[in-house]
Amino acid sequence: MAAATAAAAAVSLIVCYLLVHKSIPNLPWVRTARSSRASGRRARRKGLLEAIGNTPLIRINSLSDATGCEILGKAEFLNPGGSVKDRAAVKIIEEALESGDLVRGGMVTEGSAGSTAISLATVAPAYGCKCHVVIPDDAAIEKSQIIEALGATVERVRPVSITHRDHFVNIARRRALEANKLAAAQRESNEEETNDFTHARSEMPDDKLAAMQGESNKMENNDPANFNAEMPLSGKCDANSDSKGGFFADQFENMANYRAHYEWTGPEIWEQTKGSLHAFVAAAGTGGTIAGVSRYLKEKNRSIKCFLMDPPGSGLFNKVTRGVMYTKEEAEGKRLKNPFDTITEGIGINRITKNFMMAELDGAYRGSDREAVEMSRFLLRNDGLFVGSSSAMNCVGAVRVARDLGPGHTIVTILCDSGMRHLSKFFNDQYLADHGLTPTATGLEFLDK
Repeated sequence: MAAATAAAAAVSLIVCYLLVHKSIPNLPWVRTARSSRASGRRARRKGLLEAIGNTPLIRINSLSDATGCEILGKAEFLNPGGSVKDRAAVKIIEEALESGDLVRGGMVTEGSAGSTAISLATVAPAYGCKCHVVIPDDAAIEKSQIIEALGATVERVRPVSITHRDHFVNIARRRALEANKLAAAQRESNEEETNDFTHARSEMPDDKLAAMQGESNKMENNDPANFNAEMPLSGKCDANSDSKGGFFADQFENMANYRAHYEWTGPEIWEQTKGSLHAFVAAAGTGGTIAGVSRYLKEKNRSIKCFLMDPPGSGLFNKVTRGVMYTKEEAEGKRLKNPFDTITEGIGINRITKNFMMAELDGAYRGSDREAVEMSRFLLRNDGLFVGSSSAMNCVGAVRVARDLGPGHTIVTILCDSGMRHLSKFFNDQYLADHGLTPTATGLEFLDK
């Protein structure tokens, strides 16, 4: 009787599996065992690093249903460091270690408004490196708190123009140079001490030298600490500690950023959609993501349209559409202390970076702070998606592209990070009220204006 019951249960389980499996939509971006395999380049990464990338491509139901298109978001907020910047951080550090510009125990420095800094602070210890971040003091406070909690050192500075020597990026570059000078000075000092010791040893009597060697061997054999060849790294930057030098990550100009997305993110999107996509749209900060993904997708299929989504105060929209880097905010004297005055963080810029120069774009769209705020609340209410300001702006761009292309198209965008690191500004009711950005929309009517 028991055997018959077990057999019946087994048959029921098999039938249920087949029914459920058959009911799953045959959509190209549904994750499968085959599509989740790592590339040959990623196969060498282990531990935390292995968890970076291969993020799911999810259907944003509310926007898809509203437009008649399939709008898909690459859920980069599911990376260990919480954002798309994990990929660039890994690639930048790996290439620096391979070239010898960075050594184990060395310090990675970066000037960042938040996400790249968090990613570098997350992955640097996995490579045995330290991290020092320079961040503008008007960035959401929780970002610097996260970086410090990860063990990196944080230097908050006032926002100034990139041409100023004390712009946070320029300070980060100097910190790397200072670390290299300190390392060089320590090496020189160690060499002098070694030379002095060698000279003294050569003049020491043989019986005294033998006695000292015996004591040294005894200490090495009895001290358990000597069994650990590498002491754990605290991750803190200390000018008085043994310095292994510094390396400026330079996310804006370092082409490892672009390569991370050309070799990694772009191929994932292509594989997850099985090449069945019509358009890609994203905002740009450093330009690495939009450049790497757009170039890869264009090489696979020239008919795929790639678009930039630009926030207020950024000059990239005019650069793409008119060939001139220009923004009306500067002409009207509205620029205050930031390179661009917008509630969105990490996107928009008024210069062309080496990374952005690699982008292959068919056009550009503009978005507003209000549209980003309203979109974030719309996604939270209708899809349960709690995304940050740049992700919300990307979704505004996806709807614009969908409306221009018409129903029946597949559009991919990037969900850069979650709303967890935007609580003090983008998701702060009082902050929004002070800036006249309190959300009021019930649907997507805010995009009709």
